[in-house]
Amino acid sequence: MFDFDLVQLALNQGVPQETIIYILMYPVILTIIAAARQVVGIKAFGIYTPSIIAVAFLATTLKYGLAIFAVVLAVALGMRFLLKNFQLLYTSRTAIMLSMVAISVLAFLAIGGSFRRTGLASVSIFPLLIIITIVEKFVLVQIEKGFRTAFFLALETILLSVFCYFIVRWPDFQMLVLNYPFIVVLIVLLNIVLGRWTGLRFNEYYRFRDVIKNVEIPRKK
Repeated sequence: MFDFDLVQLALNQGVPQETIIYILMYPVILTIIAAARQVVGIKAFGIYTPSIIAVAFLATTLKYGLAIFAVVLAVALGMRFLLKNFQLLYTSRTAIMLSMVAISVLAFLAIGGSFRRTGLASVSIFPLLIIITIVEKFVLVQIEKGFRTAFFLALETILLSVFCYFIVRWPDFQMLVLNYPFIVVLIVLLNIVLGRWTGLRFNEYYRFRDVIKNVEIPRKK
């Protein structure tokens, strides 16, 4: 069934098929994000952050992952406002903020369990830590570039992560990658093409639409 010995070897050694699929899908996720940044013009929080959030969503399920992410950002914003006048160094302020975020997430999970949301109450620690640590990225951008920029970068990050989540969870595509893992090699070649992209991004066509309309195309004599 599998035309790649490494995949069959991993299966024979007891590696879960789901783990193999997610590993093979990770280059796909990275390529989608790279294309979104370089061709479409979606910035997000870099390339690593949306990719790791997409993986976290796979572990928590999308609805619980989005709910936890919303709680994390809301608490982070609230703590940033409360700590604003304490004149603390960045490291200590961030440590306090992340600590309160962690406690808030624990409370959120407990409340979810009390409402018999067993899927929420049973979320493992690693995807939670992934989502919680995104707070530092958000706060750092907010400090450097303002709330508006940080908010839209966070929104773009979530949208990219959700899109990648649905791609990875697509059963037909999962089987395609599992049966033909050499697709990963083609993805590397696609990234080489993306790395040589020199044209305008899609959002730049919209941003500079008035300029583009007024550009006169030279006529041949």
